[in-house]
Amino acid sequence: MQLSLPLTTKNTLSLVLLLVSLLWFFFLYLFQWRQSRYKHLPPGSMGWPYIGETLMLYSQNPNTFFSKRQKWYGDIFKTHILGCPCVMISSPEAAKAVLVTRAHLFKPTYPPSKEKMIGPEALFFHQGDYHSKIKKLVQSSFLPSALRGSVSDVERIVLKLLPSWENKTVNTLQEMKKFAFDVAILSAFGGGWEVETEQIKNLYHCLEKGYNSMPFSLPGTPFSKAIKARKLLNDTLKRVIEKRRESNKQGGGLLGVLLGSKDDKLNHLSDSQVADNIIGVIFAAHDTTASVLTWVLKYLHDNEELLEAVTKEQEGIRRRIIEGNRRLTWGDTRKMQLTSRVIQETLRRASILSFTFREAVEDVEFGEYLIPKGWKVLPLFRSIHHCADFFPQPEKFDPSRFEVPPKPNTYMPFGNGIHSCPGSELAKLEMLVLLHHLTTTYRWKVAGEDDEGIQYGPFPVPKGGLPIRVNSINANVMD
Repeated sequence: MQLSLPLTTKNTLSLVLLLVSLLWFFFLYLFQWRQSRYKHLPPGSMGWPYIGETLMLYSQNPNTFFSKRQKWYGDIFKTHILGCPCVMISSPEAAKAVLVTRAHLFKPTYPPSKEKMIGPEALFFHQGDYHSKIKKLVQSSFLPSALRGSVSDVERIVLKLLPSWENKTVNTLQEMKKFAFDVAILSAFGGGWEVETEQIKNLYHCLEKGYNSMPFSLPGTPFSKAIKARKLLNDTLKRVIEKRRESNKQGGGLLGVLLGSKDDKLNHLSDSQVADNIIGVIFAAHDTTASVLTWVLKYLHDNEELLEAVTKEQEGIRRRIIEGNRRLTWGDTRKMQLTSRVIQETLRRASILSFTFREAVEDVEFGEYLIPKGWKVLPLFRSIHHCADFFPQPEKFDPSRFEVPPKPNTYMPFGNGIHSCPGSELAKLEMLVLLHHLTTTYRWKVAGEDDEGIQYGPFPVPKGGLPIRVNSINANVMD
């Protein structure tokens, strides 16, 4: 007769360690087996099972993560981030292939949670005829011919915002988010219409918090709250759409363009298609523009001679405006050449959009390598923008480098190809208008001792959102 003895604590620990070891070898075998199916995969490391190299990417400066792997493996390498096997590419030629010449083989891809937040009918999530149709409509709202009449509206937003900063310490990022959101609302709905702006703003902010959180649907989580806010936002937008349809006046802004659209059979876009694309444009026009403007103020603050030169350029334009007894015009913004180069260099140096996601729709032969179907492909804009071969002394902030056009496919702050950002001209316009009034009326100093850090949330911005102390240009002393 055999007796069964109870396991001791030591035996239990040994058993747990054995199980963990077996699981580890199982996952390691699984990864090696999957890779062995593809004999010509790019070099690189897949990191830990499931986690991959995600923690390494998001716990350090992305420049460090990318540059190390480029040094080890070259301009194309594999990794595993955010639960997905990925191929990262960092040469202009490869980026052009993925985004332009062979774009039909690489579809835009987003996590399902992101698609749920914005809406499945938004143009970001589509290819083919529907994407082409919606993008043309969106672009028509943001062409220079359409934006000419928006300068005075954007200027009014600036002139309302800036006085609230005077003699105060403000958080640059948060203030720029307010500004960018107001411009996005203007571009989405146009002027002269009553829109539930405050409610839309509050719901959007709740949606934004959930968008950048882990997708847990448990009650009380940011994601769960955001899902509820998304439904309420959809209901609010549909009320706005219904009022516009009933009035038989489409109105201005992107909403008016979408409501007035008809296909060959005279069918209009559905309410869901209109609402999802309005929400999508607000998303695209908000965080990125606010982050770039935050960096512009940081770089100008740190380069006094450059700030003086920009101010001199803007004061010259202001004198002509005063002499002509008029308001700022589109033509004035075209004469802001140095200021425009400062924005260009900020877009390169800060590289708010470090990379973009694509997904191989089939097994793709890519040079000497194979990219398996379903793998994510990430063109690394940041790496290209920081390559010394294209931009000498890449860590130096030097707007003069844009006095001559950069080499093709080396400068892609708004992406490239059919999925590039359609609102780039609007973003540049709102930056120029704000900088015109800021530099000619105010001065600012960074508040606090440590102003060199960077935070990611999700885009890279100066530490703490860049707190600044703002005073009128006539103030004798800067606190």
